[in-house]
Amino acid sequence: MSAHDFRALHERLRREAAPSTVDVRRGALCHVTPERVVAAVAELRLGRTVSLAAPIETVPAADDPEPAVHRMTGPAPGDLCADGLHFATDRFAMNVHGDTNSHLDALRHVVFDGELYGGVPAGSDTADGARALSVDLVKDGIVGRGVLLDIPRLRGVPWLRPGDHVTVEDLTAAEAAQGVRVGPGDMLFVRVGHRLRRTELGPWNAATHRAGLHPTALGFLAERKVAVLGGDGNNDTAPSAVEDIAFPVHVLAMHALGIHLMDYLQFEDLVPVCAQAGRWSFLCVVAPLRLPGATGSPVNPIAVL
Repeated sequence: MSAHDFRALHERLRREAAPSTVDVRRGALCHVTPERVVAAVAELRLGRTVSLAAPIETVPAADDPEPAVHRMTGPAPGDLCADGLHFATDRFAMNVHGDTNSHLDALRHVVFDGELYGGVPAGSDTADGARALSVDLVKDGIVGRGVLLDIPRLRGVPWLRPGDHVTVEDLTAAEAAQGVRVGPGDMLFVRVGHRLRRTELGPWNAATHRAGLHPTALGFLAERKVAVLGGDGNNDTAPSAVEDIAFPVHVLAMHALGIHLMDYLQFEDLVPVCAQAGRWSFLCVVAPLRLPGATGSPVNPIAVL
């Protein structure tokens, strides 16, 4: 896709999803109405909970040169065998937007042509500007209907090869094959098999080679009024499908449509549960950390079936 065609697509999606004064701070989350949250509870059948997050990595790897740091900060060595009460304590530090750990991107994460989502100037870090688009926007969590579309299952392969694109046709064909339909306010989870490939073949430089959505697939999300997009990779393909723009899906989803993204989730625990139940939709609960002003947060989405 040429840069010109991408910008035309970006402008079209941005016009179609133009926020009102009330919606600008919530983006596509405005589609998650109280009525839709209540309706999502009807997805419960099994009383089963499944994590969609991967364990946090603390060892350097080809796709994680700066892994999270975990240190036990207590008890002091001299207290280990001493009588009385002592507490074990920890400290964590991590690059939230790396290529391994599961995380949620706040709307302020993407700056395009000097602006954030909704036309907010990138430099206006105030309560009414960029700060309003931080992860604190979802401090009360996101609860609603989740839908998993398994593209490798559709294609009859264990995973998509790095560089492969998920198209609109893939998404609609997966809906038909799985007997589910994505609707307004849904959290759409698209499996490309990134996690399974990493587990079986080992880490690789996912920054340069990974499967993801084709930019034109964002028209599907806009049409269906999807609220949140989550993938087991970065959601963007690498190399990029667009010349001179490395993360077109991030730009279209977050900057044009106001859709929160979740990157590097894992669906390998969820797939067999959905397959056995014959249902690919579920109640989903997303609870990011309360980090006012942050551009993202580690996240552990929970599917409840």
